[in-house]
Amino acid sequence: MNRVSDALGPSARQSAGRALSALGDTRARPNIRWISALTGASFPEIGRILEETEDLVPMEEEIRQHHRLGGRTYYAQFRAPFDIYALVRLLRPAHIIETGVSSGVSSAHFLAALRRNGSGTLHSIDLPVAQRGERFGARDSPVALPPGHESGWAVPDSLRDGWDLRIGPSESLLPRLVKEIGSLGIFLHDSLHTPSHLTFELTTVRSRLTPGAAVLADNTQWTGAAFPRFCASLGVPLARRGRTDLVGLRFPPPAPYGDPHAL
Repeated sequence: MNRVSDALGPSARQSAGRALSALGDTRARPNIRWISALTGASFPEIGRILEETEDLVPMEEEIRQHHRLGGRTYYAQFRAPFDIYALVRLLRPAHIIETGVSSGVSSAHFLAALRRNGSGTLHSIDLPVAQRGERFGARDSPVALPPGHESGWAVPDSLRDGWDLRIGPSESLLPRLVKEIGSLGIFLHDSLHTPSHLTFELTTVRSRLTPGAAVLADNTQWTGAAFPRFCASLGVPLARRGRTDLVGLRFPPPAPYGDPHAL
């Protein structure tokens, strides 16, 4: 059960379908089970949130147009934009951190959900890679920026107010950022995909995770056992998004007072 039609009512199904069509990425169908595993929300609650994606259609069209104008109609995109929109709406985090921005598909959906919540800040870190020539070539990174473009170039201007976008290596920027914020409700790793780098990022943000926070990591086919080890260290299950290598976990709440298993 990982397609929109498997778990949603007609209204949510139609809304998500229109938003999906406007974005133009068929991989972006929201995975209801994954959202539920990371939030504890029921399918009907998630359905009510996904009905809001009807309002995202103009934003999706603008993102797609930015990609076309950049000569990258099929630009590499984060595959779960509606899932993270729902996570933000359900968890209502005060702070979100993402490492890895590229054109800003994930950033735009984080920002749109925070705007709908009426509060919260997105902190994004990116170390961009430039496209080698005027046209995308076989030797270019899938997330290379087209000439004349900067990190987050597809994010609509209307969403940029209050966006904390930091350019540079995660190794230096992430520890500083973590010291600045008091809590972290959602973390998304989508930067350098190596076991050591993912382990560094997860270890760095751990002290700021709030009870019930969602921690996500993309492209884990390249990061080995780093994310499963982090899950094991917390005593929580790994939640995989369908058959993809996008995974997550729900950070555990503190043990109740008097719990004999509490440390």
